[in-house]
Amino acid sequence: MKLKDLSELLNLSPTTVSRALNGYPEVSEATRRRVREAAETHGYRPNVRARSLATGRAMAIGHVIPLSSKHEMMNPVFTDFIAGAGEVYAAQGYDMLLTIVPDELQEQTYRDLRTNGSIDGLLVHSPKLAEQRIHLLNEIGIPYVVHGRASDCNEPYAWVDMNNTHAFRRATDLLLDLGHRRIALVNGLADMDFAIRRQAGFEEAFAARGLDTDPALIAGEEMTEMFGHEAARAFLAQPDPPTAFLVSSIITALGVRRAIGETGLRLGRDVSIVTHDDDLSYLQNRGDVPMFTATRSSVRDAGRHAARILIDMVENPAAGLRQALLEAELILGQSTGPRLQSAAE
Repeated sequence: MKLKDLSELLNLSPTTVSRALNGYPEVSEATRRRVREAAETHGYRPNVRARSLATGRAMAIGHVIPLSSKHEMMNPVFTDFIAGAGEVYAAQGYDMLLTIVPDELQEQTYRDLRTNGSIDGLLVHSPKLAEQRIHLLNEIGIPYVVHGRASDCNEPYAWVDMNNTHAFRRATDLLLDLGHRRIALVNGLADMDFAIRRQAGFEEAFAARGLDTDPALIAGEEMTEMFGHEAARAFLAQPDPPTAFLVSSIITALGVRRAIGETGLRLGRDVSIVTHDDDLSYLQNRGDVPMFTATRSSVRDAGRHAARILIDMVENPAAGLRQALLEAELILGQSTGPRLQSAAE
């Protein structure tokens, strides 16, 4: 079955059918569901070989992962992002090429991918403060989209990012409004751009009220449950412990919650937590009253956004670079409450 046949069967235009299969937001959810169900029922699949011959493209999108960060593939945030991007690739007839390389061979790998024509574009993950790949890819001349941004880069590039600064300023404002002043920030790795922006939002909220943050209540590391547990234990053991935590990942927040429980404190009463929630498919922070108060932004949706932008750049080179800044929701849950006054107060 061809696209034209599927569109005639549904009494829709080929453009509408194509956009429904690709998840474009201007097509209603009901229409997308109807089109996808019909495509599955009638066995419609884009003819990748025919499209490749007709367009001269490889019909593949690349993801290059250095060995030093190969653990990212086991990270549910990375997995959900890839799943979202993969939905768009599959709908538009593109394959995904995932390449794991030694760190010192990254540059040569990018050049080889461009030279041998095995991909049409790249999605770039985990930008750092001093991000070298943007200059390299601009020099090579291959379409690419960065998931995130590089704060110190002045070169033009396409990106999809969450408004980390705004999200964490709002989260900090909530805790300050609840009376908390001893707020610990449990962040990601210090050289990661998202972590820098989140700390900036945290500090902005304090500064706007004429308050200072405490450097002794700020920690950054790979966002694991163990790190959250160890950081929270150390903070809670201080003579003047925090009454609230702002955390960069729901996975890390689980470790913080464990530490709070081990010290005999009550979550949402004695100690509050606000975390960032990537709306992970297997770790849902939902329900009538979610476990965690959170800034929520779906990383799977970010993957879809990035893939659509990249494929549009591949197929319409004259359209230019595009950027998408996604805003997070602030979700109230069980993990926050007013600061309790001490007996001395």
